Amino acid sequence: MKFKLILICAVVAISLSLFACTSKEVSLEISCDEFMENHHISKAVEVGVDDSFTLTLCSNPSTGFQWVEEAQISNAGVLRQEQHKFISPESDPTPPPGTPGQQVWIFKALKKGNSTISMEYSRPWEGGEKGEWTFTLNVTVK
Repeated sequence: MKFKLILICAVVAISLSLFACTSKEVSLEISCDEFMENHHISKAVEVGVDDSFTLTLCSNPSTGFQWVEEAQISNAGVLRQEQHKFISPESDPTPPPGTPGQQVWIFKALKKGNSTISMEYSRPWEGGEKGEWTFTLNVTVK
């Protein structure tokens, strides 16, 4: 009986320690409504080394505006952009033309330190509006 109790306690202790060591999922999403209220948004996050995190920003390519595909990263030794994609709006019935979607980036924390991710929402052609919306994310990797 004593052996079973010790075994159960050991399993619980190991499970709790493994759970405590798992990385947390960091995901940040900024809606069109938030950008309509404030065209220039800054946020901050903390992540662990080797963690990945997701950034999702409102985007409506039917307006001619788009976010930069490659984010500006102030310290590429600390962070790396892993992926970028556009997600069209989905609903039933099909959303009308001009319905905004989302642009999604995934970043990976490489080592301890600080880095800043900067992005602009612009019309990319010559003479097009630049930096209509901006987003800055200050990242601390612990």
